[in-house]
Amino acid sequence: MKRIKMGIIGAGGIAQGRHLPAYVQMADRVELEGVYDVNSETAEKAAETFGIKKIYSTFLELLKDVDAVTICTPNKFHAEITIAALEAGVHVFCEKPMAMNGEECAAMISAAKQSDKVLAIGYHYRFMKEAQAAKKLIEQNEIGEPFVARARALRRRKVPGWGVFTNKELQGGGSLIDWGCHFLDLSLWLLGNPKPVEVIGKTYNHLSKMPNQVNQWGTFDASTFEVDDHVTAYIRFENGATLLFETSWAANIKEDVEGVSISGHTGGIDLFPFEFNQAKHGMLLNSQAEWIPGEEDPGLNQLENFIDSCLGEGELVVLPEQAMQVSTIIDAIYKSSETNRSITLA
Repeated sequence: MKRIKMGIIGAGGIAQGRHLPAYVQMADRVELEGVYDVNSETAEKAAETFGIKKIYSTFLELLKDVDAVTICTPNKFHAEITIAALEAGVHVFCEKPMAMNGEECAAMISAAKQSDKVLAIGYHYRFMKEAQAAKKLIEQNEIGEPFVARARALRRRKVPGWGVFTNKELQGGGSLIDWGCHFLDLSLWLLGNPKPVEVIGKTYNHLSKMPNQVNQWGTFDASTFEVDDHVTAYIRFENGATLLFETSWAANIKEDVEGVSISGHTGGIDLFPFEFNQAKHGMLLNSQAEWIPGEEDPGLNQLENFIDSCLGEGELVVLPEQAMQVSTIIDAIYKSSETNRSITLA
């Protein structure tokens, strides 16, 4: 069996916490060939912990020795490194969001088409068992045509006070581009990725700019906080469907909320937890799954899908064009908030 020679670019928390443990479990198909990180100590720790063969001083040198790379850098560098890898004939798995904006996403897709290599984006919520079950029900017409989606991703006072999450130059934004993007992607996928035509949104960071922060996830400088910590939006699609969206790192709520709800003409589905709701036989029926098949680790599932695609043994679940759609909507939300008007998408 062919083994993919894998390179890791950016060896910090997400690489060591999610991707590298997954690749270790796939040792029969993945060979951890090399690692590069701007922090040499981080690269050394990853290499020692996960048995990576070689530490590289530049990502360009690494690209010469691998079949595929996993990119876990700050968002600012996603497009640059992805395009360089694809032009070098290397498959790419890039962490979410795809890039800093839609224009960069388009350049990445163009490079992937020209190279005929795989470009996958890390929207792992699609690989959760509940999401896969919901997609199956929708594709089997169990709820009719889906036309309304509601997505909420809210944390109570949990601004990530580590790494570069609050650095606008490196990340491009805050709660929306970091966490809310997962729920945008999941909602769009369950709706069938209809074409968005209008977006109105508002971003906030009043709470995180206040002094004497109460925050559960580390500390940050409120006086220099410049990214969004709370975002609301309404998205209208060409087929008449709509999406009501809200995300926050720092909401003043009782408890954290993660939820996506899809309503169709004959039924509806709620995630998380998974519930299937219908009006049928003169009754209102609410169903919960006793058991849903699938693995518990969506991070492992998404990388197995990536490796299958690299080896020609499967097709990507997350298409780069769909990931670009998420970034395009994020762009529009930020622009809508800045201009105080709705944004029409061509």
